[in-house]
Amino acid sequence: MNDQNPTGSGRPSVLFVCVHNAGRSQMAAGFLTHLAGDRIDVLSAGSMPGDAINPVAVQAMAEVGIDIAGEQPKKLTDSAVEASDVVVTMGCGDECPYFPGKRYEDWVLEDPAGQGIDAVRPIRDEIRGRVETLIASLS
Repeated sequence: MNDQNPTGSGRPSVLFVCVHNAGRSQMAAGFLTHLAGDRIDVLSAGSMPGDAINPVAVQAMAEVGIDIAGEQPKKLTDSAVEASDVVVTMGCGDECPYFPGKRYEDWVLEDPAGQGIDAVRPIRDEIRGRVETLIASLS
């Protein structure tokens, strides 16, 4: 890990990418922000962003004390990838731009879109475990 990342903060930066930036990537960003505080810069985006955050994802995160209701899906840009040390993809496949020198991880996770809260909770919990592992690898 270099001392100066492209965000200019000197902290490592992580970009979470899924297709709609409405569920998985938003939950991951919420957990990373909550668990790492200001030690890691957090970005999220979607290859085809939705209109709004998945309300069931918002509900699932609220159950563990994390509010992502104010977030909005964002379009994935090359500059977001360039500004990140680690790019975590979640089902966006070849839609994600590739830049040499970045650390890429692909997290295979079920899509919470259209699912009820009972189906989204295990996805949320798996994301939390992966985020905790990610934080440990960056510390």
